[in-house]
Amino acid sequence: MTADPTDPFRLKHLAEALVQAARKAGADQADALAVDGRAIGIDVRAGGLEQAERSEGIEIGLRVLTGGRQAAVSSSDHGDEAIAQMAQRAVAMAREAPVDDDLGLADPSQLTARRDARGLDIAEEGAEPDPAHLQDMALRAEAAALSAKGISQVEAANASYSHRRMWLAASNGFSGGYARTGHALSVVAITGEGLGMERDYAGESCVYAADLPSPEEIGALAAERTLARAGARKPPTGAFPILFDRRVSASLIGHLLSAVNGAAVARGASWLRRDLGEAVLPPGMDLTEDPLRPRYPSSRPFDAEGLETQARRIVADGVLQGWTLDLATGRKLGMASTAAAARGLASAPAPGHSNVILTPGTHSRQDLIAQMGRGLVVTSMLGASVNGTTGDYSRGAAGFWVENGQIAWPVNECTIAGNLREMLMTLVAADDALPWRAAEVPSLLVGGMTVAGA
Repeated sequence: MTADPTDPFRLKHLAEALVQAARKAGADQADALAVDGRAIGIDVRAGGLEQAERSEGIEIGLRVLTGGRQAAVSSSDHGDEAIAQMAQRAVAMAREAPVDDDLGLADPSQLTARRDARGLDIAEEGAEPDPAHLQDMALRAEAAALSAKGISQVEAANASYSHRRMWLAASNGFSGGYARTGHALSVVAITGEGLGMERDYAGESCVYAADLPSPEEIGALAAERTLARAGARKPPTGAFPILFDRRVSASLIGHLLSAVNGAAVARGASWLRRDLGEAVLPPGMDLTEDPLRPRYPSSRPFDAEGLETQARRIVADGVLQGWTLDLATGRKLGMASTAAAARGLASAPAPGHSNVILTPGTHSRQDLIAQMGRGLVVTSMLGASVNGTTGDYSRGAAGFWVENGQIAWPVNECTIAGNLREMLMTLVAADDALPWRAAEVPSLLVGGMTVAGA
């Protein structure tokens, strides 16, 4: 039966109807997602409205498993006939897929009893913000940036809101769902003209509007960062210490997380594939995942296979404790899932992370700059050449050159290179990590890398 759009349980009905249709079409097992989302985005420029967008709708996704094969399909049409056709198409696709004996849903005994997100506080109750309010926030942020002497224009100022609900159902008996909300505000400011033009940004996103900085703070920070980049030039070439500012340091830890992802390990495509139980970070440094942090945008009560999420240490006292696994990769490696499965509407589950926290240091960012003596502070990055199998690392970077322990001038158009295995073992963490991030990582000093500049 087609779900009534006024029914508060319509997502549950849709997901369970998809599973039933898949079984009827011949699937051995099936799981389904139903997602209801709405979003508003307001862009302003030069004191006026530049663009307003609103989207809303329901989308559904189905994964079927039969004979050790699987296939996934999705649709925005959720009528009875469309659901039946989706199920038939998915089963037909699965029968042509390669066999993988490690595929399969969780045993019912593995499923969490928790079927909602109560206690996580990841959805703000109440009415969505009025578009006029979002426009006012964006205009205030733009005005704050433009009020700084030296800012020639604001390229973009954006305020947005999103509300998303999901429901997961499976033929093993699991059925559960939850909602999450997001508020975001950002500004991109420009200084100079022509070849001397420089830009930078500031932005924040949170579950609750009350947790956002004020528009004036966002605008002022975007202007401050942009003005600091005026007159940027290339750094010298050589081997130097590099400080990854907290704006980009999470990307460095992200490469470590990719290397401990069970999918990469099972393929033999991880530079850490032989290092389980070995030191991968300096002593005293932990890397923890906690999907149950209240009020955090990435929190979730269960994973995409219905397993109960929980806090765990990926690295403890510098030593790698385990891989990040979903059911299939766990079976390939002879290990239990870490309840890390994530998936899209038209994709199978795969291991993922949520709410990663790196142990902070005891010194400030400025202390680490002073400790560097001569080197580079990286505040933005572009492009990437990272070999997942060897850990060889090369990226374009911009930031600030340091001389005698102090920032000397802004830097652009340079490349930094090294090997992740060696880089991570020299890390020194600052004490400046910010909350609400999916990866809560402070500024990180790397002992030495190659800088290719002038």
